[in-house]
Amino acid sequence: MRIIETSNLGRTYRKGKIDIPALQNVNLKIEEGQFVSIVGKSGSGKSTLLNLIGGLDKATEGTILFDGKDLRKMSRTAQAEHRKFSVGMIFQSFNLIQSRNALENVDLALTFGGVPRRKRKQLATELLTKVGLEERLTHLPDELSGGETQRVSIARALANNPKVMLADEPTGNLDSETSQEIIDVLIELNKKKGITIIMVTHDMETAEQVSDIVVKLKDGKVLEILKTGEVL
Repeated sequence: MRIIETSNLGRTYRKGKIDIPALQNVNLKIEEGQFVSIVGKSGSGKSTLLNLIGGLDKATEGTILFDGKDLRKMSRTAQAEHRKFSVGMIFQSFNLIQSRNALENVDLALTFGGVPRRKRKQLATELLTKVGLEERLTHLPDELSGGETQRVSIARALANNPKVMLADEPTGNLDSETSQEIIDVLIELNKKKGITIIMVTHDMETAEQVSDIVVKLKDGKVLEILKTGEVL
């Protein structure tokens, strides 16, 4: 089943009297349960594409269908619901609340999702256990390693059972060993839980090893799409 489809998708920003195209004519089809990597140099449009899929930004050209619904035509309220329930987001900088421990960070995401208080602690504990942090529930972010902190971010992103996980350079601030641990967590979520993963990365080698599809961007355009080593 197709979860995401874009047609001539574009995003142009206005700076003074100048139009700056960040994405142009992106045509992409992603099936439910796939692991997709988006690769390219800085400024190639990777994060812009991820933000459009996540409903953090709105396209200026073309269409972007998510589970059959056109994100470009959504109201602000509908976009907020999309961000809350359809996608989970993981960032390079973790974006955790520093004054709250691991359990509280995940609990807060469940709160925003409307989960009743009596269920939140149990669910947050289950999510953190799922990513291997059952012994670190009460630790603050600055008491955790980089890999542990990113695992909290993953648990938080899973809080409202999203269809798609969006990961923007999830290993960018981690060493190679810890990076592999996080990649392994994402692979497990994809293969065992069936969650669609869309990951932005600079690491082409890792992308080719873990992904069903690799989308190569350059200057806001799709340079090529690779599947199991072959150009589509």
